[in-house]
Amino acid sequence: MANAAGLAIGYALDAALGDPRRLHPVAGYGRAAGALERRLYRPDRAAGTAYTTLAVGVPVLVGVAATAATRGRPLTRAALVAAATWTVLGGRTLRHEATVLGKSLRRGNLPAARGRLSHLCGRDPSMLDEPELVRATVESVAENTSDAVVAPLLWGAVAGLPGLLGYRAANTLDAMVGHRSERYARFGTTAARLDDLLNLVPSRLTGLLTVAAAPIVHGDRARAWRVWRRDRNDHPSPNAGQCEAAMAGALGVRLGGRNVYHGRSETRPFLGDGPRPEARHIRRATRLSTAVGIAALGVAALASVASGLACRAVGAGTGGAGQALSRRPGG
Repeated sequence: MANAAGLAIGYALDAALGDPRRLHPVAGYGRAAGALERRLYRPDRAAGTAYTTLAVGVPVLVGVAATAATRGRPLTRAALVAAATWTVLGGRTLRHEATVLGKSLRRGNLPAARGRLSHLCGRDPSMLDEPELVRATVESVAENTSDAVVAPLLWGAVAGLPGLLGYRAANTLDAMVGHRSERYARFGTTAARLDDLLNLVPSRLTGLLTVAAAPIVHGDRARAWRVWRRDRNDHPSPNAGQCEAAMAGALGVRLGGRNVYHGRSETRPFLGDGPRPEARHIRRATRLSTAVGIAALGVAALASVASGLACRAVGAGTGGAGQALSRRPGG
């Protein structure tokens, strides 16, 4: 119950306040991880594995220690989980950045919109026209609804403080070293694979919740289901396609196409059957993201309570068995 309450309070804090404006713990972690990279970097996977183990293992151990220290202290546990949840979630910031970019497009200010895109993804915006800026924004909202909202909540439900801190550490490392480049082609492999693994279930849950919530933005649930089932595995990422295909189906648009990252071009299969998205679809995407986040909070809270009840039942059963054994006559 303490974990469930903490998740709910942390979600409410993120929805009301967004990311801390100063001394953000995730930013501090990023600086520490960068310093560790400079000490351990070598262009091979062994070095990358050691780096990822240390950079993710330390936050997990901090979470384990905090969990042990608050055993039997539910209010303190709930407060710590709430603070950690607020820290690792990014739903409000995601929606804010997408909304600001959308307003720039509606005003016809392409330079401002291009400058804002870096807050959402790593694509080169210099040559993007309005439809491509919209597509990049909608795709980023879809993918980051899983990365910044659903996945942290789910891992918080499953593993409490260690899950929250460990997931955000792994996801941050993936953003730092998990992309394809000459420097990180081998060093970043372990971080990228770990992030893929941790997002396998959350991304699929995000896709399902997006399909279920499609009517909230006047989408067709049956079409969203069909597009998600058909196109989700066409994306080169094992997880991003789950979210983007569901979003394309829910909004009735076509996503995918050519993307440029740091001078490297990728052409991705199309997802969905509709026309290219327009600026108005950004607002619908953020509304859908909000609905998915609320639904994910409900799933996480229920899962956390169910997990706690199951652990209590197992503990009671074990204790009962131990008492029965202690009453058996000797010899």
